[in-house]
Amino acid sequence: MINIHGKIDCIGLFCPMPIVKIREAIRALAIGEVIEMVADDPAVEADMKSWARRTGNELLEISKSEAIFRFLVKRCR
Repeated sequence: MINIHGKIDCIGLFCPMPIVKIREAIRALAIGEVIEMVADDPAVEADMKSWARRTGNELLEISKSEAIFRFLVKRCR
């Protein structure tokens, strides 16, 4: 089971705001901690994959229920 250390609700926010919010929130975590983000922007999946690659953080999980995406991100640096 993954221990979640923070949650961000980005429902109703569109690019680039979900990335801005995750970038701000992950700074408050210690390395190795995990944050959950939910969002409904259709472009958020591609944006999050790109952001994780660029920043070196790990996308542990991506799931989708109807129009809502859920991401678990581990701070790696």
